[in-house]
Amino acid sequence: MYQYQKTNRYFAQISDSMEDLGKNELIGLGAKDVTDTFRGVYFSASKETLYRVNYLSRFLTRIIAPLISFDCHSTKYLYKTAREVNWCDLFDLDNTFAVFANVHDSNITHSQYAALCLKDAIVDSFRDKYGKRPDVEPHYPDVWFNLYINKNKAVISIETSGGSLHRRGYRKESVEAPIQETVAAAVVEMSGWDGKKLLYDPFCGSGTLLCEAMMKICNIPAGYLKKKFGFRFLPDFDYKLWKKIKTNEDKKIKELPSNLIYGSDISAKSIRAAKINTKMLPGGHKIGLRTADFRDLENIENSIIICNPPYGMRLKNENTALLIKDFGDFLKQKCKNTNAYIYFGNRELIKKIGLRSTWKKPLKNGGLDGRLVKYEMY
Repeated sequence: MYQYQKTNRYFAQISDSMEDLGKNELIGLGAKDVTDTFRGVYFSASKETLYRVNYLSRFLTRIIAPLISFDCHSTKYLYKTAREVNWCDLFDLDNTFAVFANVHDSNITHSQYAALCLKDAIVDSFRDKYGKRPDVEPHYPDVWFNLYINKNKAVISIETSGGSLHRRGYRKESVEAPIQETVAAAVVEMSGWDGKKLLYDPFCGSGTLLCEAMMKICNIPAGYLKKKFGFRFLPDFDYKLWKKIKTNEDKKIKELPSNLIYGSDISAKSIRAAKINTKMLPGGHKIGLRTADFRDLENIENSIIICNPPYGMRLKNENTALLIKDFGDFLKQKCKNTNAYIYFGNRELIKKIGLRSTWKKPLKNGGLDGRLVKYEMY
């Protein structure tokens, strides 16, 4: 029996600045004993809750089920202990796998070498039993294993999420510097948009914010298009329970009302990508899209604007600063009785918009220490 089976305890990885969103989401999905830790939370869950969290979570990055924990002072002992695990109990020869490791403040100092030792133990276990070995697939494996060593204490886990949950499956086309799906979901959530007012994104890019807004308002599960979940490799996986949960959640999907979500972008290439991506979702063709410079848009009143404007990788990018200033003028002149929620990947650009903010909240997107800022237009 593995550790997670004895404790019903799991680890959820959450991006920096999204911890509260992730914790509240877990509790709302039925998780118990949610406890903070470094870059995530521990939580207790039944099988049903575990499957639902993986299928529905909009803010969590990965869900990890611990298999074994042990004192680990050397790579030799790491290999020896890992060889004792019955890996054939978890996946088959024809499945691909990958190992990811993080090492902190331990005798083993190299994360990649620790991952290699665990990989060798898994491969040798199969080779001893079958005379063959499964293939390693570093990018899109069937099974993801996680090794974490901190202060010479090791935990080997299997990822029940089957890779990062931010990969929703709708992003078939992309553009430069897209906002991550989980961050876009956080922007929509923090805006408080409830579908009662028109939502407009004048810098929609490939449509990530629009897709996340639609998924929220139409009850589309975040994992609706996801093909691989790691929990199906757990030895106690209950297929009938999983299908029941998926069927029940899919029945809750609602149709997108007409004339509710719109996006535009100055780039025709971006709009082509957005049309492809939004149509991946059921009813996504109802999202209005067009190629347009925001300066040429008609008035957007009594609405909600949510966007992630181009931020420019360099602070001295005068074109970007001018664009932000013009956008501030557009909001003042054409957006009466409208609240705007703007994500600034470059915080220095907040000074350029020429508007007084209602609030600013930290929100990281990849390596960017950005801010989500609310403006109220009267």
